[in-house]
Amino acid sequence: MTKKELIGLIAESTEATQKSVDVFLNAFIEIVGEELRAGNEVRLVGFGTFKVIHKKARKGINPKTLKAIDIPATKTPKFVAGKTLKDRIEK
Repeated sequence: MTKKELIGLIAESTEATQKSVDVFLNAFIEIVGEELRAGNEVRLVGFGTFKVIHKKARKGINPKTLKAIDIPATKTPKFVAGKTLKDRIEK
């Protein structure tokens, strides 16, 4: 599903305009991104949790040259599905 399709379905089910849903969805994405950048979690009960995980620096191998490379430490976003969402998928 694309963002445009999601906006269409939300607008249809809430009887809102696609433009207002687009504004809402963009604001949601921006706020979640800002909270993650600040190191906070975003927990939506019944849906899941957005959080940042820290990956340590490590050694790797370049598959083309087979030479060892250093992979720097990084922070990456992670989504953990909540129980209600997991249960919906199982049905």
